[in-house]
Amino acid sequence: MARTTPRHPTADHQPLYGRVAARLLDELHDGTVPPGERLPSERRLAERFQVSRETVRQALEVLRRDGLVATDRRGSHATLSGLPVETPSSLTFPVGARSTDPTGFDRTSVAWETPPPEHAEALGIAPDRPTLVHRYASAAADGSGLRTAVTSFSAVALAEVAELASYRDRAGYSGSAQLRRAYDWMRRAGLTLHHRDAITRAAHTHSVRVTRRVHDQYARPLEITDLVVAAQQDALIYEFTVPSAG
Repeated sequence: MARTTPRHPTADHQPLYGRVAARLLDELHDGTVPPGERLPSERRLAERFQVSRETVRQALEVLRRDGLVATDRRGSHATLSGLPVETPSSLTFPVGARSTDPTGFDRTSVAWETPPPEHAEALGIAPDRPTLVHRYASAAADGSGLRTAVTSFSAVALAEVAELASYRDRAGYSGSAQLRRAYDWMRRAGLTLHHRDAITRAAHTHSVRVTRRVHDQYARPLEITDLVVAAQQDALIYEFTVPSAG
């Protein structure tokens, strides 16, 4: 008989460590932290949830008791059933996201709102119609290498990919806006991903603008991302297609 994963209540009267455990559990369920992958360090979790490291330890202990995480010399990692999802380096989300720098910062947020007009047009969304919009920013500790990105998802993506659809109910809550596995979720849903990235130099600046459009095997738009990064690079356009995971 399959094990039923317990879900912890998130009522305001619940102890703080219990609320942190519930938020971590959400990330385990939606695939933000796949089976076998290490969780962020206690320090990073404390910073993310704006709590003490002791509170994080108590939250992890709750999940350990339920068999949802395990801890060894490498740290704590998820133990939910299922195989880890492949994460090809070419599928970094959002486009251009840098690897974590312990001295820098990475910030994400998600909202259910009207997308930028050019995004709405590219995705076939009627004017003033809201959708899931993801924002990302990162930079080194000294502020250099700043990257900012805005991603809008289509109605097709939200209908086909359950993990993305689940964010509609949590929109506006930046603490759980880790959509870095969005492309993996799309592939697991049986979608073949065709990416087209256009990279151009921003006028009168040293920044580079990257616009990524993704559609599936039926030419349906899935998402569009606009990234601006402080860099100097010649303009280029490249395309590639990634088969579905099914």
